[in-house]
Amino acid sequence: MFFDPLCPWAWMTSRWLMEVEKVRPVDVTWSVMSLSVLNEGRDDLPESYRELLDRGWGPVRVIIAADRDHGSEYRKKLYDAIGTRLHPGGMGGTDEGQRRAVTEALAEVGLPDGLMSYYDNAPGDEIDKRLRESHERGINLVGEDVGTPVVSFADVAFFGPVVTPAPKGEAAGTLWDGCLLVAGTPGFYEIKRTRTQGPDFS
Repeated sequence: MFFDPLCPWAWMTSRWLMEVEKVRPVDVTWSVMSLSVLNEGRDDLPESYRELLDRGWGPVRVIIAADRDHGSEYRKKLYDAIGTRLHPGGMGGTDEGQRRAVTEALAEVGLPDGLMSYYDNAPGDEIDKRLRESHERGINLVGEDVGTPVVSFADVAFFGPVVTPAPKGEAAGTLWDGCLLVAGTPGFYEIKRTRTQGPDFS
């Protein structure tokens, strides 16, 4: 799964995949993509979304730096700790809250707070290069006309599933089975309907 910690829908999908791991022989690889990278240079976005994307660089930079300096297992650990604060914890509405969420997350998983120095890294440095490479791995699997989450099922990747609340137990496994079914159907690309409710973090 490719995630951006700012995305509530990626958060829902990640909680579903954690349930899938309990009921199916699945070992999820957690990787970073970035809505800020994806929408870079676009001038047709609402101002509120543009502000979110401007803030979006910090958390993914810190995760990428933690991965580089301390090991890939920290991708998921930090994602869980940051996402818990941003989504059910409601800390993501401001830059101040978001920075506090990332700082607290670093402490929770036992990483040095010095990693916050990467939060505001200048574009073009090594961390941003690694971030863009990780993002491109996800986009290359699924194509350009998507957002986050991106989930790869064997050799086929999709945007989504977008689901709320996250299915639990055997219901999570059944959705996984269905995703494998459509992923195994040659020429299958998408199913979509209008969302009528927001993320349910319960």
